Order: sequence, then structure tokens, then C-alpha cells
Amino acid sequence: MTSEPSNDEWLRRRHAMVEDQIRVRGVRGVRVLDALLRTPRELFVPPSHRAQAYEDRALPVGQGQTISQPFMVAYMTENLDVRPEHSVLEIGTGTGYQTAVLAVLAARVFTVERLSDLQVSAAQRLAELGIANVQFHNGDGSLGLPEHAPFDRIMVTAGAPRVPHALVDQLADGGRMIVPVGASLEQTIVVVARIGARVTEMPMLACRFVKLIGQDAWSAADIADET
Repeated sequence: MTSEPSNDEWLRRRHAMVEDQIRVRGVRGVRVLDALLRTPRELFVPPSHRAQAYEDRALPVGQGQTISQPFMVAYMTENLDVRPEHSVLEIGTGTGYQTAVLAVLAARVFTVERLSDLQVSAAQRLAELGIANVQFHNGDGSLGLPEHAPFDRIMVTAGAPRVPHALVDQLADGGRMIVPVGASLEQTIVVVARIGARVTEMPMLACRFVKLIGQDAWSAADIADET
């Protein structure tokens, strides 16, 4: 039986991930790279896939969900441009890895997860890591959290058929959102910016995410049709 890597070995793999997968591909923001170094990705991956925690690919985490490829986490986080005073809304908590990275960068993070089991386990995981500036919510992420709006930044970690109007409405003046938009098998990372009443959308990188399910996104029937 292979023994669990030591803390020093996990740290070595984390540094290698940042240097060999992320920095060399153009993500060089000091605060983003530091957040990745401070977040133990191995704790956010199921035990069956923990040995692959720092590989350059998405990994399954159960219930048809995934933890995103490290480079994609870094790329989306850098393009979100989170500042220390910001209030951030995350749509799609998953295991809480992206949540933890955002929590290092922002003043407050509000995160919404449709699947209650994932939400509960992510909240417990972050509590064990001493991360206290995150509020967890279970519900339809496509509708956001209007009771806590406006948000300086919004991160969507699932693919939507279009930019969700409900989330645009919750952006603060000068706010920014990152959201994968497109068909079920391939999307494009879109940066949405709001200045007053003017909203712009800038397509960036091709990607592939699980579907965002909700009233202002894909319906549950869309998932059923694929099974």
C-alpha cells in the first residue's frame, strides 16, 4: 500500500503546480499565486483521487461534479481581479477549493451550492482550515443572493447557456463577473463588466465545465436528456 505523502511533499507538489502549470502559462499575479500556495488542494479532493490532486486536470468529486483544473482556477481568479476590500459571490461551491482561494483574496465570500451534501462538507472543510470570512448557502445559484447584493465580484464555476441576467443585476457599479458560457460540451470564459447602466461582455478562453442548473440557466431536464 502506498503511504500518504508527507506535508513537505504536498507543499513541494503545490509549488511545482504553481511554477510548472500556472506561472509559465501567463498567470503571474502575486496575490493569486500566493493564495494557491496557501490552499492545500489535496484536502479538497476525494481520497480516491488525492494522489492526482496537483495534476493539470479536473477531477471527479462525486454527484456528477468536478474540481476544476488548477490552471483554470488560477486563470479565472486572476481575471476576476479580486481586491482585499471586495465582497465576492461564488456560484458553485463544490468541494470548496475555489471558495478557499477567493477567501484569501477578498474581505467576504458568499457561496451558493445546489447540492446540499457538497455544501455541508465544504463548509466543514473550510471551518477546519480556520477560514471564517465565507457564508455558505444552499440553493439555485443562477439566481444569486439578491439579499446580500450588490457584489464587487461574481465567480461562476459551472457552464451557463448565456450570461445569467439575475447575476448581472447583482453586480455593483464597477463590478466584474467571470462565467463560462456556451453549449453543454464546450464553453468560453466570459468576463462581464458593469459601469453604471452599461454592461460589457468579453470572451476569453475556451473551457469545459459541468452545467449550471437553475431557473436562469440549464434546467434539470437538460441533464436528464443526456443520461
